[in-house]
Amino acid sequence: MPQLINRRDLAFMLYELLDVESLTEKPRYAQHDRGTFDAIIDAAYRLAEERFQPHAAKLDAQEPYFDGERVHIIAEVKAALDAYIDGGFLAASFDAEHGGLQLPYTVTSAVQGIFTAANAGTAGYPFLTVAAANLLRAHGTPQQQARYMKPMIAGRFFGTMCLSEPQAGSSLADIRTRAIPQPDGRYRIVGNKMWISGGEHELAENIVHLVLARIEGAPPGTKGISLFIVPKFEVQADGTLGRRNGVRLVGLNHKMGYRGTVNTVLSFGENEPCIGDIVGSPNQGLAYMFHMMNEARIGVGLGATMLGYAGYLVSLEYARNRPQGWPPSAKDPTAPPVMIIEHTDVRRMLLQQKAYVEGALALCLYCARLVDEQAVSGDAAQRKELALLLDILTPIAKAWPSEFCLEANKLAIQVLGGYGYTRDYPVERFYRDNRLNPIHEGTNGIQALDLLGRKVMMNDGAAFHLLVGRMLQDAESAAGIPELAEFVDALRAILDTVVQVTQALSRVGAQGKVDLFLANASAYLEMLGHTVIAWQWLRQVRCAQAARAAAYGADADFYEGKLRAARYFYRYELPRAARLAELLLRLDDTCLTMPPSAF
Repeated sequence: MPQLINRRDLAFMLYELLDVESLTEKPRYAQHDRGTFDAIIDAAYRLAEERFQPHAAKLDAQEPYFDGERVHIIAEVKAALDAYIDGGFLAASFDAEHGGLQLPYTVTSAVQGIFTAANAGTAGYPFLTVAAANLLRAHGTPQQQARYMKPMIAGRFFGTMCLSEPQAGSSLADIRTRAIPQPDGRYRIVGNKMWISGGEHELAENIVHLVLARIEGAPPGTKGISLFIVPKFEVQADGTLGRRNGVRLVGLNHKMGYRGTVNTVLSFGENEPCIGDIVGSPNQGLAYMFHMMNEARIGVGLGATMLGYAGYLVSLEYARNRPQGWPPSAKDPTAPPVMIIEHTDVRRMLLQQKAYVEGALALCLYCARLVDEQAVSGDAAQRKELALLLDILTPIAKAWPSEFCLEANKLAIQVLGGYGYTRDYPVERFYRDNRLNPIHEGTNGIQALDLLGRKVMMNDGAAFHLLVGRMLQDAESAAGIPELAEFVDALRAILDTVVQVTQALSRVGAQGKVDLFLANASAYLEMLGHTVIAWQWLRQVRCAQAARAAAYGADADFYEGKLRAARYFYRYELPRAARLAELLLRLDDTCLTMPPSAF
């Protein structure tokens, strides 16, 4: 079976680049060591290979279906998920007091990525459940945590998040689902939700829906949205299941990818009472839901990375073993054909994939490391700083991998030639699965608006200046290493340009020209995203360069690969950021002023 990830690269990321082992010096993670981390990763890899990967193609071909009464999913999915739960993976990141393993989020993120690479459809169910349980951990009452969160951590209940509606899509201000107060302090929920992943199945005893709705009389727009816990089955005080709640499946959506994660249209309270419990305070639902969404956005970026990485490894193995053609300089027509990895254009496509997926993985795991640093820090000012970094990096960590690791999947198909377009190899499935990630948890366009319109400008640019400062700090620390001079000079130059662009755009925003300010937000995201990935590559090559002198054999090749991939990114990719900066500095209004009638 194809590799799920390069284990040497994962070890490099965790232990050499991010120094995850140092977290065990903190009381929160003192019960662990590198042996613990390696053991959980080894167990995850075995389970992913043995129970997730074998049915990935079958699940894609035989997607869930609704017969009018129940949803049918191939039996291998439940068997895999039961093994996943029994192995402790669902609970891995939660505190010991809640029944978890209290592992660092960086480690559990890597583990989740392995399962996504093996089978994105099956891995989607626990991914959503963990995010829902984390929301209740942060914002639920002790009673709600006992009734709903703990059974989710134990794998008895699965979770969803219900935001979108048929008429509203991403415009959450337009949701119509109503919450009607009841005499007992609970709420009757009435409305419809669409695009709900994991919304109906029999993979768990219960499904806990986290539903955005508007209490009658609440303010219009996003300021009047509240969040509710709406279980498929009522949960009694003693934890046993009661009556079926009024959540009903209307139908299934059939997507081009992630076909194994059942995607639903749900009705709430249409023909029977549907009762929910409010989370936190009224009219604060969107703020609470963003706790789940922001976690999910980083998870989407990591999932996109792993699908790109899996495709890269398939195409790399194919290129190493497929004989075809001769180099242009070959003169002997009787000579045997070379492996296609010997062709320069194939190497180009492999290098491009490597630069994308390993750069994206470094970014996603860096974000996870920031979460861990927040968890162990006793310094309020430091925690605030870490939160600012996460705020500004989240839209980049979601959107950049879901754009460019999708591009990596496209390149993997091309490396395989005609075979890449068939189901004989998984690369076409990886592409279809990954094509959903630019729209998951908010489209990339929404991420761009969030980045430029909110995260870059908030608190007088505090998060932006902090991020630029971090990047400059790493550039300065590498400045004295001759082998890295090319990277340091290029990163400094593009950072100067990024600051110039940001200042120019902020002046336009301050003048009240909001539409012009945000007209090219997507270009801004790509520019800053490429800069951030260049930074992550500098961090990697500095680490690799320091270790390379003492390396030999396969390790020496590994570190050489890091340096070569970084060179490719800086020479072939980073110039795109400069070109985008030119467009942004011109305040180009081509898209803004295009009349709809002219299309």
